[in-house]
Amino acid sequence: MFVKNIDDCTAFTANDGCVIREWLHPKNDAVDLPYSVATAIVTAGERSYKHVLKQAEVYLITSGEGVMHVDAEVCPVHAGDSVFIPGESTQWIENTGKEDLCFIAIVSPPWTEQDDKRLVED
Repeated sequence: MFVKNIDDCTAFTANDGCVIREWLHPKNDAVDLPYSVATAIVTAGERSYKHVLKQAEVYLITSGEGVMHVDAEVCPVHAGDSVFIPGESTQWIENTGKEDLCFIAIVSPPWTEQDDKRLVED
């Protein structure tokens, strides 16, 4: 068994501008997983940068509300929603609410910084 509390995870800012905590990642933890799990926060009124992640990703929105952009698709999201983001898609998320937009990000295969490319903004 492996147990890890989110409070034991160091926060950092990812290439997309979100504050991330890697909850479970095979490079950090003694787990044999084909994916990584992280928490992410976008503060009120902010948004992540447009970026392309090589891997497929799932967002599980745990609190707040916003607008998810995946390629040409745009959809409002709020707590309780899940979003599937295909690998190699242009993506970003906007926080349109008055509280932090928080989500769990599951990335398969596991997230790596070199596979997460920030795009030049229009």
